[in-house]
Amino acid sequence: MFTLRQYFLLFLTATIWGSGFIGQKIGMNYISPFAFTFIRTLIGALSLLFFLKTVETVLKKKITRQSNRHKLVLGSILCGLCLFVSEILQQYGIAQTDVNKTSFITSLYMVFVPIIGIFLGQKLSVKIIIAVVISVIGLYFFSIKDGFYLSTGDFLVLLCAIGFAIHILVIAYFIKSVDGVLLSCGQFFVASFLGFIFMFTETLPTASSLVDAAPALLYVGIMSNAIAYTLQIVGQRGVNPTIASLILSLESVMGAFFGVMLLDESLTCREIIGAALMFTAFVITQINISFKKKISVKQSD
Repeated sequence: MFTLRQYFLLFLTATIWGSGFIGQKIGMNYISPFAFTFIRTLIGALSLLFFLKTVETVLKKKITRQSNRHKLVLGSILCGLCLFVSEILQQYGIAQTDVNKTSFITSLYMVFVPIIGIFLGQKLSVKIIIAVVISVIGLYFFSIKDGFYLSTGDFLVLLCAIGFAIHILVIAYFIKSVDGVLLSCGQFFVASFLGFIFMFTETLPTASSLVDAAPALLYVGIMSNAIAYTLQIVGQRGVNPTIASLILSLESVMGAFFGVMLLDESLTCREIIGAALMFTAFVITQINISFKKKISVKQSD
């Protein structure tokens, strides 16, 4: 039941992220990437603090969260740095390429997670390798329609995917000894501080541009940051990082789902096949678990 709950939280994260690409694209029309990242992460941090305070008010007692203080500080700094770099690269990249390619290339973190994990001493099973390959093929069918080539924007998003892969692995390390909500809040404040510093290297946003970008900033800040990134951190506890990345990569599929439900768009046969392959890849990672359970039941009989 615990594992199923964790998978659901990660899938919910992917669902929210899937709707966030449009907000990022819109927001970039009005303010610079550093300003956008500064404000969205600050909104994420403040929203999370407001949520925690509201919960304590409703319960009428202070919630004590157990964490290793040293690791919480270090984890917040490293996660915040990874988040800041990845979001900045994605913001610059999405301004120079389309949303579909951005979602495809960003989701390639599911390839980089196991590759980087090998250098960290993590072992890969055959089923996970097969699942990753199938998922990448499905993602290509789903997202890329008119051939694939790397523009400058695409390359920046590719670097962003590597950053998000490192972010997933850093979370996997620190979530074992710190509270997930506190770690999420800490990373937002670190990323926001970095965004504030670098914001002064670009043209500062005007009052009118902030008003125009406000809907996108609020949605991305509250939903994609405060809620989704926190769900990601909490959901990754006890889950293999590669499997977590496979679930999170479904954000592109969920983005298209929202397009069908809210924008009256339609899915082509190619996109349906791609989505089916991606879901199949996740199912493959679970087959062996069910098989072992059956064996253990028979032995006990």
